Amino acid sequence: MHSIVLVDDHAIVREGFKRLIEMEPDLEVVAECRNADDAVEAISHYQPDLVALDLSLPDGSGLPLIEHLRSVSTGTRIVVLSMHDGEPYVSEALRRGASGYVTKGVAPEELVAGLRAVMHGEEFLSSDLRQRRAARPNDTLDPIDRLTAREHEVFLLLAAGRAPKQVAAELGIGQKTVYIHRASLMGKLGAGSELDLYRIASERGLLPIRT
Repeated sequence: MHSIVLVDDHAIVREGFKRLIEMEPDLEVVAECRNADDAVEAISHYQPDLVALDLSLPDGSGLPLIEHLRSVSTGTRIVVLSMHDGEPYVSEALRRGASGYVTKGVAPEELVAGLRAVMHGEEFLSSDLRQRRAARPNDTLDPIDRLTAREHEVFLLLAAGRAPKQVAAELGIGQKTVYIHRASLMGKLGAGSELDLYRIASERGLLPIRT
């Protein structure tokens, strides 16, 4: 029996997903959660095989929560179930550690197929997302996907308000190198200032949640 935790702030949606999943003889929903705190507690307790996670949680924690849940239970795989079908959401969810992304408009059979694929170690995108990616030229992908790993680190630190000197210290690189990465990433993102970087990161839910 494979254990699943549902994370969605709408009770009716959770109930619908639960009934659909539990029609499968080898799938069991062990917990239903409406926010990030509930999810962390349930996943810490159950260490489930899979988490089905909605991105649109009340506190806006959907994307950052992916990484946190992965650290709470390293063996748990995550499938995003979302009404958001934009490429930036999909790319960022996968980058943060999700193994699948299914839009809420797909057929029920496709949702179950996605859950099973991810539980078998595969990466899964719903058919609408796969078709859109296949039809889109590479040069129209989200600019954030074009950043190198180091540029992404510099981007997030600058967007969070760090000065270049602080970024250099935190990453263990020279300040001149920071400026080189800054110029490159700002060009790729079409940003003219650190304020633009903050706006871009904020819109994509890339900044830490302030408590």
